[in-house]
Amino acid sequence: MIVNARLLPKAELHCHLEGAISPDLALRLGARHGLHLEVAIGADGAYVWRDFNEFLTAYDAVAHMAVTPRDYGDILFDYYAHAAAHGLIYGEMFVSLDHGLSHGATYPEFIAGLADGIDRARSQLGVEVRLVLTAVRHLGPGQAEIAARAAESFPHPYVTGFGLAGDELFGQPADFARAFDIARGAGLGLTAHAGEIAGADSVRATLAAFRPSRIGHGVRSVEDPDLVRHLAGENVTLEICPSSNLALGLFPDLVSHPVDRLRREGVRLCLSTDDPAFFHCDIGSEYQRTAAAFGWDEGTQLAMTRAAIDAAFCPRELKTKLLDRLAAFS
Repeated sequence: MIVNARLLPKAELHCHLEGAISPDLALRLGARHGLHLEVAIGADGAYVWRDFNEFLTAYDAVAHMAVTPRDYGDILFDYYAHAAAHGLIYGEMFVSLDHGLSHGATYPEFIAGLADGIDRARSQLGVEVRLVLTAVRHLGPGQAEIAARAAESFPHPYVTGFGLAGDELFGQPADFARAFDIARGAGLGLTAHAGEIAGADSVRATLAAFRPSRIGHGVRSVEDPDLVRHLAGENVTLEICPSSNLALGLFPDLVSHPVDRLRREGVRLCLSTDDPAFFHCDIGSEYQRTAAAFGWDEGTQLAMTRAAIDAAFCPRELKTKLLDRLAAFS
């Protein structure tokens, strides 16, 4: 039986902080700092962009509205206040050092602002949050190593993962291996975007270079049956973001999306929003639409949450508490 997915406990592992800034919040941040938002907002209250390049331009313009560490904490809390209303109990937020320090804050100040938002999310919303420090691929290996060194030099209990985002067509994964070695040595969980804009070979190269436990997107792995079997056999978790994939034109519609095929072939995966403010989605709609498209029952949807918790970059004791909350629901 298909149930209202809004009622189900959820966990999300793939959401970018800047991509979670709602138009309303972006305008409020602009007013706070006397900044003008250089991106159009449509009559429906959503950001206006037409193609991938315009999306990137709009994304950077919205990210510019965040100036102080306080802003970043407010962005995080605002997003999880909305997500909690859709059943979210755990989230991991991708945060970019390059965006976060662009207005002159130090790394410890940046993380302290986010930590304040996390503390508020726990106490006021009952949502647990951890951070994945994410390097921007097209800024080059040097910047990625700077990000990894920051996490290594200033460890924080809320910074539990390291990832790579940005232009998947820039360079080769092996170019960034040193940054991932640093992050691994610092005890961080590893994830990297692959198999989104580029094909299955990108996923293979990423697995070989970083040995991550998770892949961001990874949907084009479906083009290589041997790779799909490898992902299933090694329990690599794919962070699947259906609305993002559709908005960027990877697939024509949801029923054409490979999420259900990957699930049926034994690949561990979970659902996420990626950049929800730009892709007109929330974690509730990701569950609801996908369940409706493929006939997923309550058990299948709860399995998505369980897989996310199992793959989360957080301490075992927190995973146990989250799984207890999941068991209490079912």
